[in-house]
Amino acid sequence: MLTARSAAPRPAVVEPPPAVSRPRRRRLGAVWPYLLVAPTVLGAAFLLVYPLVRNTVMSFQHFGLGELIRGGATWVGFANYRTVLDDPEFWTVVRRTLWWTGINVVLIMVLGTLVALMLVKLGRRMRLAVMSGLVLTWATPVIAATTIFQWLFQSRFGVVNWLLVKLGFDSYRDFSWFAHGGSTFAILVLLVVWQSVPFAALTLYGGLTTIPVELYEAARIDGAGAWQSFRLVTFPMLRPLFALITSLEVIWCFKAFTQIWVISEGGPNGATTTLPIYAFQIAQSLHKYDLGAAVSTLTVLILLAALVFNLRRMFRQEGTL
Repeated sequence: MLTARSAAPRPAVVEPPPAVSRPRRRRLGAVWPYLLVAPTVLGAAFLLVYPLVRNTVMSFQHFGLGELIRGGATWVGFANYRTVLDDPEFWTVVRRTLWWTGINVVLIMVLGTLVALMLVKLGRRMRLAVMSGLVLTWATPVIAATTIFQWLFQSRFGVVNWLLVKLGFDSYRDFSWFAHGGSTFAILVLLVVWQSVPFAALTLYGGLTTIPVELYEAARIDGAGAWQSFRLVTFPMLRPLFALITSLEVIWCFKAFTQIWVISEGGPNGATTTLPIYAFQIAQSLHKYDLGAAVSTLTVLILLAALVFNLRRMFRQEGTL
């Protein structure tokens, strides 16, 4: 005779799901990081690699306004490059671009280093105020900053002319800064340096905070002054950081376009025409897109050669190459 207890239905046994094998988990763990970065890589390839490849292909074709409208570009080999390299104006623009980049990078690195050293010496509140100003300057959009400088140096109502006249320089009354090549070039250098110093200063300040204080104390005991401490302690410790910032600033200054185009469009009389401006003028004003593509490709190659030289020197100094 069955009892009530023995007649009660037994609960169903739920079997656990089959466990994922360890090799499979390892494969998923190895692939997962690549899946996470895949959208970024694909986006960068579409936005950067494809235009670069398309520009390079165009530089080997005859591609004018007619080809842009109806298509059917023909291959011309290196004819566009020979045309560009045989033009004396191209080499004048190259020298001006190198001169422009050199002046800006030197000023940015010197001023950025001085500001970073100053931040280390400031008190907490003053350091916070200066860093806030640097961040705001760095965050100012390029067009907005360029417009501000146009207002500052405006001939009749600009603050700079008003201040110079107040100081007794009457020759600057209604002075047109943007009508002269030298003054326009100087204003553009001032604008680019003003925009770039915050990045260099804040990055170097972050590096300075990692240097042990004991090194400076030892240098001070040995009789080292401020310059000797920088030369023997600060710069050797931050050499890779200096090289990295210099490389980034070379890229930033070499390819500067918006500031120059908004203020002067490469003028007056070509005094501020750099390689990016030159390529744009050929492509858009003359509708010679093939020659503009050739100039753009040569610009990338020149910049790449400068960066490779700088990075090789940095790695060699670090003993890794």
